[in-house]
Amino acid sequence: MIRTIAPNPNRALFGRCSACAVRSLSICGALDQADLAAFERISRHVDLTHNEALFNAGEAATSVHNITAGVARLYKLLPDGRRQVIGFALPGDFLGTMPSDRYTFSADAIDAVSVCRFPADAFAQFIERRPHFLLRINEFAARELMLAQEQMLLLGRRTVQEKVAAFLVGWRTRLAHIGDERQTIMLPMSRQDIADYLGLTIETVSRTLTRFEREKMLVIVTGGLRLLDSNRAETMAVA
Repeated sequence: MIRTIAPNPNRALFGRCSACAVRSLSICGALDQADLAAFERISRHVDLTHNEALFNAGEAATSVHNITAGVARLYKLLPDGRRQVIGFALPGDFLGTMPSDRYTFSADAIDAVSVCRFPADAFAQFIERRPHFLLRINEFAARELMLAQEQMLLLGRRTVQEKVAAFLVGWRTRLAHIGDERQTIMLPMSRQDIADYLGLTIETVSRTLTRFEREKMLVIVTGGLRLLDSNRAETMAVA
């Protein structure tokens, strides 16, 4: 069950948003202290555990969400029952704005995830009075479009090896964007998640990673991997 913490009437004094570690990475980075206090008053803090749903495709899009910790999986279920993972959301990512009044994809927690949840109506009213904030949101929308285009390329005319290398290099870049530049590239998602993202089978993903390890391009470690030959991986990623 999702655990929700109700809004605090003294939120402006509590200052959760001011202390948020990912504020500069999120849409909130465009707000001054006064606007941030107002924004915090309409928010709810939500914690999810492994595989808990943030929202499901087809549900009324009554809320928008800002990821503050953990990794969320974004996916669609195809008519034949297969799953297509369309992305992975990291701290600072913003989810929930829909072209219709219903969510067009599902989102759930890969690991422990924390989000700030905002009622869609209150969020829309907040934006109307702050056009500079809308510009920030548009920047995030443009980034999401770029990521969607990159996935289309991944699913297009690339070899299996190029797809897997491009995923690894792209994920490393996204982790670096949020300040995670450790030597080990952490992979909280499963091999099946990666396969569903790349349009491959889990066996193909596993064989490809094993081949890369055998060829000394990377080494698989607990929780992730380390790139030993970044130049080769990057060359394959842009092929």
